[in-house]
Amino acid sequence: MNEHSTSHKVALITGANKGIGRAAADQLAALGMTILIGARDPQRGAEAATSVRAAGGDAHALTLDVTDQSTIDQTATWIDQRFGHLDVLINNAGITGSGQVSPRDAVDQIPSTVNLDMVRTVFETNVFGVIALTNALLPLLRRSPSPRIVNVSSGGGSLTIAANPDGPLTDLPASAAYSPSKTALNALTVQYANELRKDGILVNAAAPGYVATDINNHSGFLTPTQGATVLVHLATLDGNGPTGGFFSAEGPVPW
Repeated sequence: MNEHSTSHKVALITGANKGIGRAAADQLAALGMTILIGARDPQRGAEAATSVRAAGGDAHALTLDVTDQSTIDQTATWIDQRFGHLDVLINNAGITGSGQVSPRDAVDQIPSTVNLDMVRTVFETNVFGVIALTNALLPLLRRSPSPRIVNVSSGGGSLTIAANPDGPLTDLPASAAYSPSKTALNALTVQYANELRKDGILVNAAAPGYVATDINNHSGFLTPTQGATVLVHLATLDGNGPTGGFFSAEGPVPW
């Protein structure tokens, strides 16, 4: 699938001050997009935007917490006043609920003993936050000639993979928070895609792979640059690209 022209396009990436989101920001900026760095910490967001600009890109930092409606509203207003539209939304911000712990060590997510408050907290960011931000920005996305939404999911959200007794996840502790939140995000992706298909808004879920980031205490075997590849691909799909799909860098991922 060919990438459409990315010059003069505006992309908002949540959680973009580090990890996969930051790598996606660098790559999309190199393609000529204006990058909006969404970050909960204003200083870290500003530092990331400065770094992108130092490399020759165009970037702005926005204080954004997807669990805080006031920052969502402020973000939508700022984008509207500054650009009047939005071309790409990458819902990348996410938490495990277990802190900086590899999924291989997240024994606190075993369903029979999990803390319900942790499950609620994970869903607030990984699912409800995506709904809140996406809905706030849809009016701006509708003004783009080629709007794209990318929801950053995980192979752990695949029911097919998780249910395979001989699959890659069988050695991991069962998860009642993080993995189900990504399964819900996948379902949400399909529902948005179904609704917005007629408007030309392509909505897809991305599985970056096991990337070394803060979220897993850098235990992953892929670099953020490698993990961001599929995000960038889905963010730059041409009009004939897929919608309502789940993809890794290697291609479609089973639901």
